[in-house]
Amino acid sequence: MNTITVSILAEIPEELHESLKHFLETHSMWDQDRVFCAALSLFLLQNGQSDRNTSRIYLDTMFDYAA
Repeated sequence: MNTITVSILAEIPEELHESLKHFLETHSMWDQDRVFCAALSLFLLQNGQSDRNTSRIYLDTMFDYAA
């Protein structure tokens, strides 16, 4: 399956960035893009965007199926 990706530029609080850096340093299977994809898809699922594509992206991201 071909997946089109889109780049997003976002400003986040420095404290959150430091936490993200620490997480990525201690979890080598994750990268910033994977974390953001998991977080955004979970947010959408929890807030009413419960379509199959969003669910698939969340599960693929969490369990590294897309790799």
